[in-house]
This record gives sequence, C-alpha cells and structure tokens, in this order.
Amino acid sequence: MSDHTGRIVLVTGASRGIGYAAAKHLAASGAHVIAIARTQGGLEDLDDDIKAAGGQCTLVPMDLKDGDSIDRLGKALHERFGKLDGLLLNAGQLGSITPLPHTKPDEWDSVISVNLTANYRLIRSLDPLLRASDAGRVVAVTSSVAQSHRAYWGAYAVSKAGLEAMANIYAAETEITKVRVNIYDPGGTRTAMRAKAVPGEDPSQLPNPADHWPNLSKLLSADFTDTGSLLKFSG
Repeated sequence: MSDHTGRIVLVTGASRGIGYAAAKHLAASGAHVIAIARTQGGLEDLDDDIKAAGGQCTLVPMDLKDGDSIDRLGKALHERFGKLDGLLLNAGQLGSITPLPHTKPDEWDSVISVNLTANYRLIRSLDPLLRASDAGRVVAVTSSVAQSHRAYWGAYAVSKAGLEAMANIYAAETEITKVRVNIYDPGGTRTAMRAKAVPGEDPSQLPNPADHWPNLSKLLSADFTDTGSLLKFSG
C-alpha cells in the first residue's frame, strides 16, 4: 500500500462504511483527511479513531445537496491548504428498490442530487485545487448496476451511470494535466446500504469496508498514473 504522507485528501460519506474505513487508513498512512458527512456523531467517532492513532483530520458536517456549501468549502480549502491531492467521491444514497414508475419524484431528485449532482458540484469547486497539486487524484465510487441496467434499481442505477460518464469526461478533460480520474466498483460490501438493498443476504459472506483500502490506496496514490479506468474489487 502507498504512503500518503503530507497529502490532503477529501472523503465524502466518511461517517460510516467504505468512506469511514478509507479515511482511517488514509490518516494512518500520513494524509490529512477532510471528512465530509451529514452525520455529526459518525464524524466525531472517526475523529476520535484518527486522533487516537496520531493522525490528522478536519471534520466537515455537510448535506451534499447544499451546493452553496460545496462552493464555500472550495474557498475555505483554498485559503487553508492551497491545494487538494485526493478526492474520494464515496457518499451515496440508495433510494427505493422499486419499479421505475413507482419512484416518487422527491426521492428521485434526492438520489440524483446526492449521487450525481453533488459530485459535479464538488468537481466544479475543487478542480483548481486538484490542478494545484503535483498529483491530484479523483476516485468515484460506482456500482455494477450502473452498467447492468438492473430492473428496479431505477434512480440509484441512473445516478451511478451518470457518475461514471462524468468521471470519464473529467478524465479526458484533465488528461494533459497532473490530475488523474478513475472509477472504483467495490461490489457487495458489508454496509448499511447493502443491508437495505439486499435484506436477505448473509453479510458474513461479504467483504468488510476496510478490505477496499488496498485498491483505494492505489488509486489515490501519486504513483498511480492511469486515468479514465474502472477498477473492480476482486477479493
């Protein structure tokens, strides 16, 4: 696994699951983590874990549907750090597993806002900071339903398909810069979202959130120079 000493890395959805595990490991490997989530308690638990291990983090309680707050975040990070070395776009909202015509408009809007629009706003706000890094790295967390077009996964699948398209477009636009943009598909993982999506599944048969750290460490590393690629968890 890579050394992230001195790097500034922002993680969304950091209060639980894959985001929580990634933030802990990033801090343990020397990064200063900017941890974003709606859940204050989860962020405080993360802060305790990171500081107990001697790491550094900045907590940002935020609803990612608030685009103006994302813009203010970019300004604050510019004033404090002047750059951003890594951006892990991990936060996600499942919505209901239901036939597409049964999806309520407000739920559709919420899922698209969190999973797609918020990530556009983050890229828009943080692009200058990523370009200011000597090796800006962006990782967008996706799902297999983005490409399988699985029935009943409606808003979530559409949002992840859009996220993949956006990440690939951004990768093409930054190809001649030092920014690298890639996509990570963790597959089924022992998280609260997975339990909601597949309630009859035996969670003991799924990988833990921390099992994804080797892959995420690689994708966020300054040494990883591929861009526009999709990496899938293979166990």
